[in-house]
Amino acid sequence: MNPSSSIEISVGVFIALGLLCLAYLALNLGEVDLADDQSVPLSARFTSSSGLREGAHVEVGGVRVGSVRKISLDPKTYEARVEMRIPRAVRLQMDSIASIRTSGIVGDKFVKIAPGGATEFIAPGGEVLETEASINLEELLSKYIFSTDSHH
Repeated sequence: MNPSSSIEISVGVFIALGLLCLAYLALNLGEVDLADDQSVPLSARFTSSSGLREGAHVEVGGVRVGSVRKISLDPKTYEARVEMRIPRAVRLQMDSIASIRTSGIVGDKFVKIAPGGATEFIAPGGEVLETEASINLEELLSKYIFSTDSHH
């Protein structure tokens, strides 16, 4: 075996190891679940999902438990239908409340679920019936500005 072919083999092995490391990092840092057997679908309908994006996290009790998978418009009610995935172990009561919140003052939007007190639980694939839409900061500011302007 000549010296140039051993160098080519070692470079090939080095590149293959580098690609494996990149694939590992992409899967772990991107939070991609190849085996998604432990999570179940859950949905909620909001009058406005303004600012919420697919991939946003879902919190229960201040702990990230899942993510938003899809946001679509219901053509019958013109409400935003938010589809999420949460762990099978997280069981939510029928009277749980889903709301769209903001992380910090101008942070990303996420779905916060406040557990209820009912004895019945939402079945996997079910829907959270009680919801609170996202608060639009621009609308609040414009209402405040224009209402204080008119009083002077």
